[in-house]
Amino acid sequence: MTAFASRSGADENVQWTWDIRSVNGRGLDMRLRMPDGIDGLEQTVRAEISKRFARGNITVNMRLTRDESERSLYLDEWALDTVLNALETITVRAKAKGVQVEKPSTAEILQTRGVWTNTRAEEDADALKKHVLADLAPLLDEFAEMRAAEGAALHAVISEQLDRIEALITDAQDAAEKRRPEVRENFKAALQRIMDDAEVDKSRLAQELAIIAVKQDVTEELDRLKAHVAAARALISDPAPAGRKLDFLAQEFNREVNTLCSKSQATGLTQVGLELKAVIEQMREQIQNVE
Repeated sequence: MTAFASRSGADENVQWTWDIRSVNGRGLDMRLRMPDGIDGLEQTVRAEISKRFARGNITVNMRLTRDESERSLYLDEWALDTVLNALETITVRAKAKGVQVEKPSTAEILQTRGVWTNTRAEEDADALKKHVLADLAPLLDEFAEMRAAEGAALHAVISEQLDRIEALITDAQDAAEKRRPEVRENFKAALQRIMDDAEVDKSRLAQELAIIAVKQDVTEELDRLKAHVAAARALISDPAPAGRKLDFLAQEFNREVNTLCSKSQATGLTQVGLELKAVIEQMREQIQNVE
């Protein structure tokens, strides 16, 4: 989900620059920095990003600059009259209540907000918004292409890791097969301990045998790991967003391998289990980059 794109444009005496970047994130988190004075710009950008992306910490900056040589000020007579009328009202009411108020200077009156107006403040904000938003779609297209390129690279990496997991599952099956004689001897020893108990009954014997068999059999764990590999391959081949599903699947991989290691009772199988844990952790880290 790491990507970057930028785009610039201009209209008469206004220039703007867009840039958008993203880093890994469990969900979609947007941070937007938009210029003041263009109503609805941020809401529009948020809506467009939400339509196209599902995960990532996305930051968008949009900067406006104006040609200072074209800036001019003029006196807004209506605003000035409003200020003067307000001062007159204040003076009359203060005098009626016996309150002494100081008269503002001409400079102080001219500093009142709105009395001096920038001609640029009168420009058509809707037209400016339309112009700057014309660059948004191409910007998001470029951004999406970069994310797609990263996705293709991630697909190759995760595919290789799944190949390695699949090979280790085969190694685990071989190790489990090799330990069968040892498991059989352990089983016989456990059974003998039960039979040496003069008070043993058939129901208890059946329970103990079942417990021992479950504790030593890793067939289910290996079968589920194979199923997880197949599910992961299907997810990374699907163009739909799959990051959250893969993240959940990585947890399931870990759960099965932890159980496998706890039931191994053989050095060879334990070593394979630890290798599986290492590869799965590496894959989990890569999955954080998937949308």
